[in-house]
Amino acid sequence: MANTPSAEKRVRRNARRAAINRARRSRIRTFVKKVEAAIASGERAAAEAAFRLAQPEIQRGVAKGVLHRNTAARKLSRLWARIARLPQG
Repeated sequence: MANTPSAEKRVRRNARRAAINRARRSRIRTFVKKVEAAIASGERAAAEAAFRLAQPEIQRGVAKGVLHRNTAARKLSRLWARIARLPQG
């Protein structure tokens, strides 16, 4: 248990930040799932549109410290590679 006022404040702050980070991570996962669903449906245009929405969300996660930059780069790269394999049209 926290014994000093500063430690108690840190506990409160950590809880607030954890909630914000959890919400941001959940939002990123939702955007990624939308891209994956569009890829699974085989619609390249829909997948590209979903990817264009997911990309800034993932990058924002990097900027806010929720994701490591290499993790984000890997996720984006793999998603785009899957979209690129879809037939044109």
